[in-house]
This record gives sequence, structure tokens and C-alpha cells, in this order.
Amino acid sequence: MTDLAAALRAVRESAGVSLAAMAARTHFSKPLLGLLETGKRTIKPEHVEAYSRAFNVAVDILLGPSHDPLRVAHEWLVGDSPTVSPTVVQLRAGRRVGARLVGELETRVVELRHLDDVVSGGDLFSVVSKELAEVQEVVRSASYTEKTGRRLFAVVGEVAQLAGWVASDAGRYTEAQRIYLDGVCAARSADDRPLAAQLLSSLSYQMASVGKAGDAALLARSAVTGAQDASPVVRALLWERVAWASARSRDDAGTRRALDAVDQAYEDRSPDVYEPEWVYWLNRGEIDVMAGRCLIELGSPATAQPLLTNAIASYNTDHARETGLYLSWLAEAYAQAGSIDAARDTLAWARRTAQKTNSARLNLRINYVESLCRV
Repeated sequence: MTDLAAALRAVRESAGVSLAAMAARTHFSKPLLGLLETGKRTIKPEHVEAYSRAFNVAVDILLGPSHDPLRVAHEWLVGDSPTVSPTVVQLRAGRRVGARLVGELETRVVELRHLDDVVSGGDLFSVVSKELAEVQEVVRSASYTEKTGRRLFAVVGEVAQLAGWVASDAGRYTEAQRIYLDGVCAARSADDRPLAAQLLSSLSYQMASVGKAGDAALLARSAVTGAQDASPVVRALLWERVAWASARSRDDAGTRRALDAVDQAYEDRSPDVYEPEWVYWLNRGEIDVMAGRCLIELGSPATAQPLLTNAIASYNTDHARETGLYLSWLAEAYAQAGSIDAARDTLAWARRTAQKTNSARLNLRINYVESLCRV
């Protein structure tokens, strides 16, 4: 049985509707519906739409998420937010989920997010991926109200963002992309556009670093466009991803415009404006680091050096992965400027820091900068 066939059957059975009753609701016969639900006949768009209308379930929920990033971004920009019908979620078999459990799950994702500050992807991936699978199972099998469902889907989206980041840090790029896009689907179901934008921009960051920088830039700009009403710090983060993808695309003007937008958005922040917890880490130092990295990509190492040096000097040394990464960028700035001895000394510092971590991202950076220092 295909996943789509199973989804059609599941939504019908969860609503307590028989095949005969379903046939009465549509112009399709009971035998045909049975063949569709067992995967013995090809499911066409009109079949999916019939189930969508019959049970008030968005087509996206039945089809499942696409794994083409640009297609997902386009559908998100032009489509309405799909939500699970309250009738369906209340008729599902399984335990009833209320606000207490959702609160516990929300607290757990915050704890895991902060754990990522000190534990690298190679060590954290199994923990976070297990957490994601468990939360997704709650969404699939439990019953809950529409309000609770939105909170649950938001938790799925937040755990997916963390799991995608951790998978990418562990060098599991294909898995990270799948997780990010699954998270976008969950964020849409939660009607949380800033979270969906964060997931898309996180994927654009990975794509800019190890994939197609042009596609990454388009994806990052789509995230900004789709979340124009996001809070100031969220907007700053989204513009950072545009700046990085633009720099990797060697778009000098686009990078500098994006960096200006980062500064403007960050200056708009206010204690009176709610910011989601997942932007807790973005501060002036982190913004300077990203600006420095972009300038290095654009061939301006001298301008990047003080930004990186000042940020590293005030950075929490317990965050070994980020410390090592930022040192690797400073070493690259020195290498670009022709200060090879300074580059080697800084890289040696980064290498010592890397011994405390299990991060494919950091190891790749050190290897790359090491190749520059051999010249």
C-alpha cells in the first residue's frame, strides 16, 4: 500500500465512515474506493480532492510534504495554511491530549534547543530525531481540539527545525532537507508563518553552504517575503540567511542590502514585542559574525577581521562548535589577506577547540581553511 493510499484510508476510518458511506458522499463506487485505499489503482488528483472535501482535510495533509524546496516555498507563498479538521482530530482513536502535555513538549524542545549550544550534531542527532518521531506520533495517533492541534503542530515544526540543524551539523544533508520540509508542512498546519519561514531559511543556509547557492538565495528571499509580519529579531534572522546565500552567490550588492536589512530589523526590536524563543541566540555579536563571513566571501577580509575578532573575544567558550567555526572564519580572513602565520595560529586554535566537538560542519571548515594555509 502506498503512503497516499494509507492516508486516504486513515482519514476515512478516523472519521468513522464506511466505504459504502464514502461512495454515497462521492460519485466514486465502493469497489473503486477500496482499490484506491489498498494501492491497487492509481490515485488521481480528483480522488484526493474528493477525500479532502468529504472530510474537510487539506489536500496537503493527505499528499504529505513535497521534498522539493523551491516547490514547497512556492506553495507556502501562494497557498492557504492547511489545517487538520477539528472533527477529524477529535474522532481519532487514541488518548486525549490536552494543554498539560503540550506544555511539557514545548518545554522539552526549549531544553533540547539550548543543549545544541554545547553538544554537537554528531552526538545530539539520535536524541533529537527520536524526540521528533515521538512528537509526530502524538500528532498522528492522539485526539485533541483544534487549538491544541495547532500547538502540537508548532512543536513538530520547532523540533524539526532543530533536528534539521543537528542533522546538517552531523553531515547528514539529505536527511536534514527532508526534516526541514516536513517541518514546513507542520508549521503551515499550525498557521505559524514565522516558523515556516525559519525552516525554509534554515534549509537555504544549508543549501548555500553545501549546495546550490542560487537556489538558496531564492529560498531565503521567499522566506522573507512570506513572513513580512514577523517580529523584528525573526526578520533579522531571515535577512541573515538572505545575506549568506547572496554572498555565496557572489552577489555583492544583494549581500550588502541584506546586511543593511538585518541591522534595520534588529534595531526595531523592543521589549514590548513578542519574540519566539527560537531566536534567543541572535545578538549583536552573532550578527557581526555573519557580516564578517559574508565579507570574506566577497573578498573583503580586512573589513571582516575586526568584526570576527571582537565577537570571538566576548563569546561563551562553552560553545565549542561555534567558537571553532568563528575561529576558522577569522583564519580564512587572515589567509585571504596574506597573513599566513596568523591564519595558521588561529586555525590551530580552532583545531584544538574542534577536539571537544563531534561536528562535521566544523571539521569541513577546518579542512578547507587548512588547504588555504598550505599555499
